Amino acid sequence: MSKNKYWLVPDWPAPANIHAATTLRLGGVSKEPYLSLNPATHVNDLKECVLQNRKIIRDMLSLPAEPVWLDQIHSNHIIKAEIGNTPQQADASYSFESGVVCAVMTADCLPLLICSKDGQKIAAIHAGWRGLLTGVIANSISEIASKTPITKCTELLIWLGPAIGAKCFEVGTEVFDAFMNKSNLYEKAFKKQHNSKYLADIYQLARIELNTLGISNIYGGTYCTMTDNERFFSYRRDNQTGRMATLIWKN
Repeated sequence: MSKNKYWLVPDWPAPANIHAATTLRLGGVSKEPYLSLNPATHVNDLKECVLQNRKIIRDMLSLPAEPVWLDQIHSNHIIKAEIGNTPQQADASYSFESGVVCAVMTADCLPLLICSKDGQKIAAIHAGWRGLLTGVIANSISEIASKTPITKCTELLIWLGPAIGAKCFEVGTEVFDAFMNKSNLYEKAFKKQHNSKYLADIYQLARIELNTLGISNIYGGTYCTMTDNERFFSYRRDNQTGRMATLIWKN
């Protein structure tokens, strides 16, 4: 079978030493409702299936090490990814080291990858609406910059991985109001519905945040996890389900 049945490769002009992928739902050993390549331990899938799926992912992507998995909590916290650590509570990780695999897991939330044009800096971000609201992207950029100087945001490339599409992501007025309280710039990412709720464009929310940081090299953002049942897990569609892994590493 074609390898693109099992993972996506970002379409972005990353340096040759940067490698990245998002796993799809096929090719694993988990049974319904986690069918089949579920790498998440927190969704009540059988542990032995999850561990086998993680091995499948390592092998099929030829990963240099076990990914640095996170205990994701919809926060704005980023950590330095270090091989062998117990999963830490965070929603983003970064590395400047070769052979370290940054990873996030999603099933409607936005996985966002960062690399620098010089191929030395990488990061993976789990950006649900709560994380976007509280600045997980800005915090991640700030943390990376504090550890190694970034003279220009134009040095960074961004890839927006598979997330729920703008026609499916219905949210309440409290979400709209919270973003309006942050900035009126976010208004264009919402479309009011007849039921007094809103459709939110999570890709647009991320782009607005990135643009305010001076970042314009943004790629991806064309998927919908909720409507593409064959390739993607979706929490909103199925409730009890698995997760995709979005990973980045460098030589």
